[in-house]
Amino acid sequence: MITESFLWVAERVPAVRRALWRGFFEFAASYFRHADFWSFMNYGYADDAPPKLKAADWDERYPAYLYYRVASRVDLKDRDVLEVSSGRGGGASYVKRYLGPRKLIGLDIAASAVAFCRRVHKVDGLEFRQGDAERLPFPDASFDAVINVEASFCYPTIERFYAEVKRVLRPGGYFLYADLRWEQEIPEFDRRLAESGLALIERTEITKNVVAALDLDSDRRRAANVREVPRVLQSLFGKFIGVSGTRIPVELGSGRMRYFACVLKKNPG
Repeated sequence: MITESFLWVAERVPAVRRALWRGFFEFAASYFRHADFWSFMNYGYADDAPPKLKAADWDERYPAYLYYRVASRVDLKDRDVLEVSSGRGGGASYVKRYLGPRKLIGLDIAASAVAFCRRVHKVDGLEFRQGDAERLPFPDASFDAVINVEASFCYPTIERFYAEVKRVLRPGGYFLYADLRWEQEIPEFDRRLAESGLALIERTEITKNVVAALDLDSDRRRAANVREVPRVLQSLFGKFIGVSGTRIPVELGSGRMRYFACVLKKNPG
């Protein structure tokens, strides 16, 4: 009941959405200070041609594959990259180590998540800062690419976020973006993208790939939830991390919720 009430309010009351999710992420980062099963915070991606991974990254391969699917659509080598809502930092670390940007900054609203990332992800050219997705703490034209994975549904005012992405991108820079939406929200999602001031280069539905990843990764997610989470919180965290049979896998599998990966570009002129 607590879980459903939290999700109901977070989805339907934009005025408190930021505070609710910030509180949740602050708690998660503080509680799971040493949890090595959860450095990524996404539902994953599976297809027939996955990228190669080092042995240390194998356990979380499906979430890593999602970052590859999103971030490899353009060449990031020697570029300056920002990830907004970097969470526990696994995605930012993956992009920096595998795709070769010159500099990558992971930004997250939760101070405890930033502290976790600074402690765990020690990679040259990778840094983490605290900040709000709707008020990015960077000058205009600071980055060649902005990455955002499975986070914008938490934002109270999505048009402010898009405006901030456009502002901090350099001319010709790319917005590499993935998120899920309820079926009835897709027309509004598309309208907001069209009004963002960025050119839509690619919009691909990857729902089947995400569902496949959740199915293949189900045993690991379920075992981690039982092992790491207090019983009283297992329902909430089980839903959040996508344990098989919970809300997200069921709704994505039914088509009532859909998942998209997008590439947008700032006008070079």
